Amino acid sequence: MIHTWTSKYKRGQKAPRFKTVLHDGSILTSDDLLGKKYILFFYNHDGTETCTKEACNIRDHYTKLKRKGYNVFGVSVDSQRKHQNFISKYQLPYPLITDKDNALAKQFDIYGEKKFMGRISDAVHRTTFVMDEKGKIEAVIHPVNSGDHAQQILDTLKANSQA
Repeated sequence: MIHTWTSKYKRGQKAPRFKTVLHDGSILTSDDLLGKKYILFFYNHDGTETCTKEACNIRDHYTKLKRKGYNVFGVSVDSQRKHQNFISKYQLPYPLITDKDNALAKQFDIYGEKKFMGRISDAVHRTTFVMDEKGKIEAVIHPVNSGDHAQQILDTLKANSQA
């Protein structure tokens, strides 16, 4: 049983290259994001209590993240249709990535054994990656405080800039 989790990816490393599908069916690649700062926040499922709390917290503070120059992408295994419904229901201002078979989570090394409600299964370990314009990792945030995650991101960025 794994009691703690640590991704092999750390601050200062190059993020893995990827090609994925957004909620609207468009393709997004890591190459498309070169020259842009961006945030990937990984969660398990649209509509669950904790994941909805996290997505809405980021929604409520989205303009602060945009003012800092970051594009934001939520990532879960959910289908395009489920993502579209989630975006509509909660008026999310950022795109969601459909991570079929958790391929992107596996690339970022955040998918694996997890204990939840007494059951052990393979799942996404809720984690956020912040990338700079060159595709390097500025921050890896884990564990995530779902109810105040946007501030957690902002505080991490501030601490990193002072280091």
